[in-house]
Amino acid sequence: MSPTRTMRPWLWGPRSLGVALGVFMTIGFGLQLWGGPFQRRLPGVGLQLQQPWAPSRGPNVPSCTPRQRLVFLKTHKSGSSSVLNLLHRYGDRHGLRFALPTRYQFGYPRLFQASRVKNYQPQDGGAQPPFHVLCHHMRFNLKEVLQVMPSDSFFFSIVRDPAALAHSAFSYYKSTSSAFRKAPSLAAFLANPRAFYRPGARGDHYARNLLWFDFGLPFPPDMRSKRGNPYPLKDPNPPHVLPSGADPQAQTLDPNGLFHPAPTVASGRHQTSSPTSLVLGSSSFIQWGLAWLDSVFDLVMVAEYFDESLVLLADALCWGLDDVVGFMHNAQAGGEQGLSATREGRLTDEQQQLAARARAWNNLDWALYVHFNRSLWTRIEQYGQRRLESAVAELRARREALAKLCLVGGEALDPKYITDKRFRPFQFGSAKVLGYILRSGLSPQDQEECERLVTPELQYKDKLDAKQFPPPVSLPLKASRLLSP
Repeated sequence: MSPTRTMRPWLWGPRSLGVALGVFMTIGFGLQLWGGPFQRRLPGVGLQLQQPWAPSRGPNVPSCTPRQRLVFLKTHKSGSSSVLNLLHRYGDRHGLRFALPTRYQFGYPRLFQASRVKNYQPQDGGAQPPFHVLCHHMRFNLKEVLQVMPSDSFFFSIVRDPAALAHSAFSYYKSTSSAFRKAPSLAAFLANPRAFYRPGARGDHYARNLLWFDFGLPFPPDMRSKRGNPYPLKDPNPPHVLPSGADPQAQTLDPNGLFHPAPTVASGRHQTSSPTSLVLGSSSFIQWGLAWLDSVFDLVMVAEYFDESLVLLADALCWGLDDVVGFMHNAQAGGEQGLSATREGRLTDEQQQLAARARAWNNLDWALYVHFNRSLWTRIEQYGQRRLESAVAELRARREALAKLCLVGGEALDPKYITDKRFRPFQFGSAKVLGYILRSGLSPQDQEECERLVTPELQYKDKLDAKQFPPPVSLPLKASRLLSP
């Protein structure tokens, strides 16, 4: 039994429950749902962990084995590129085999299909080496994911406050989403989204409930209608987003906006009730969807508490802190300040009004966020507040030391300064995507590790692809004749 399931027994039945639920869903309206750690001291840093960090497993429990079968649902505009980088680096160092897309995404925005994994051969009689990590952009489809990855893989993802996500998505996908393209500004869009948004229009999944869409969840019947929005655009009483170290009991969550799982007892195990047994109101539909996600995902991180989430991830995977330390990737200029302002509650009245409208318009994402924000703080309580604060401080000190060692200026820079194509992030949307420049004079070992830390996701995927599927070596003509029958 995994550590995570031990911590959350009330949410877990066997993985077969998730498999069964993943294929589930014909609810009368015909919807279907998815059918060696880097622990050496870097010279010149002046920082060394006092002792190798390891998760506490309690007395008389043997040391845990690092988890290396991983499924990461990479959600859009939620800090997921930074998680992807640490997975790339970990897999690269440990020789893990990635389930890679032919290009850079698995047919997104279509639901994931196993056939889109490069060199996936389902009828190979077991000759194909197993995959360890599935982590690139997809729309989640559990049934097909389990064709590629074993059912005991560690499933995790990340969510972000829809208010902050809306800002990032609007600037990044303005040219892609017809709804965003028509709107002169995000404020104008949120003031009257129905004037711009058309369900099913090209790219408009970016404009509403993007997280819910990425998780592969079906939409309630009343939201598939084009006859208006049943949810009024008013402030749904957003939670107070806590600064690090605050008492999680201080959260002021709207009980009407938080949808708890609805377990039923069957054969001595907690199982999620079938959707056919629920009243098909929107709240019950959302409640069922969140309970289904709880049955599938071992951990859902929260972007506003990224470092806290990384510590919990390391603990759940039996990894060290050095395995999860890294730099932010695919960050837009000004995005970090906005994230900090949201997290610390430093919003103007106008920003608060805009945030309330964004959360109301993206009401399914808001339900996701509130649910997983609360579950994260429940896990923090179980982990131990003081223990977490110590680990977060250590993680941040390590990141700062690596930034001083590796980076020119010690921080992310405007892409105009990045001339090395290996490290220049892909530029898309209206905002600049920041990147990194390596300091000169690094030792060969430090150069290698620093390059891993700053390589953007597209370039790193290409690097892993070339390593995993090396091109055939062309033999000289005379040698090829000698080898001919």
